[in-house]
Amino acid sequence: MTAPAIELRHIGRVFGTGPKAVTALADVSFDVGPGQIVALLGANGAGKTTLAKILSTSLLPTSGSARVLGLDVVDNVKDVRASLSVVFGGDRGLYTRLSARENLRFFGMLAGVSRAELRHRVPAMLDQVGLTDAADRRVETYSKGMRQRLHIAIGLIAQPRVLLLDEPTIGLDPIEADRLRDSVAGLRSEGVSVLLTSHYLLDVERLADRVVMLESGRVTADMPLTEFVGHAGYAAVIAVRVRGALPDLGGVLPSDVTVDSCDEVSDGAELTLRVRTWRAGLLTQLGALLDSCDVVEVQVRPARLEEAFASFSGRPSGAGRT
Repeated sequence: MTAPAIELRHIGRVFGTGPKAVTALADVSFDVGPGQIVALLGANGAGKTTLAKILSTSLLPTSGSARVLGLDVVDNVKDVRASLSVVFGGDRGLYTRLSARENLRFFGMLAGVSRAELRHRVPAMLDQVGLTDAADRRVETYSKGMRQRLHIAIGLIAQPRVLLLDEPTIGLDPIEADRLRDSVAGLRSEGVSVLLTSHYLLDVERLADRVVMLESGRVTADMPLTEFVGHAGYAAVIAVRVRGALPDLGGVLPSDVTVDSCDEVSDGAELTLRVRTWRAGLLTQLGALLDSCDVVEVQVRPARLEEAFASFSGRPSGAGRT
């Protein structure tokens, strides 16, 4: 059996002592496998940042043990730092008056990569994150998305096997965000393990293999992404817009379909239905019930991660998407 890239066993972290002590983490245990992207979710104050700091060796745990590639984060600080990278993104941490190529050379040398290796790795990293054409432009001319992709390249220049990635697409337009997600998703094939924290749940939907949910410093869920989404309590949402009035659907809807909302609009009505279990023939059934209506539009979508997140955290649906 392949050893985990990240192992957390009963990690606890308490700040302060006595009656004013604050428990940031309490008995946290989970693994991240090689080449796996695991999303760490939770509201502000859940303990995500504290856990990332412990893994990156910038904060000691109060109890328990944490290992990166089998190396204890307390006893093997130097080796742990050499085997992982932390990418927080944003404008900080880049030399904006230098080019992307110059930034990569500089940070590569800081990470201990030889000049001979940098001659091969720098162009490879620029190509991997889609910055080859802008490699020799000053970073101050870059868009936010380009800067985020440069952060990823810097994080990978030393060829780490573990990446701690925080809010990778915050502030990016949809096109730049998709480009960055493609860069991160490609790390799977490189065997890089990623622990991802993001409040933008579309990142998690597109990238994560597994979800770990933290609440008040404790793990409240640890499961594959598809299983986590299933905790929304339904499989799909159907939105129907009609001209004119809707018929009375009380008592005639299938037992696994419920009305989520029914609103009047300028020329008719909008109906939203939640389907607990998707099955063949359901749309035909609903079509028969609405046969007397002038149906303008029908939209069907699966349950979303944000709706499952809301079911675990008690937050209103949609609160996790920014």
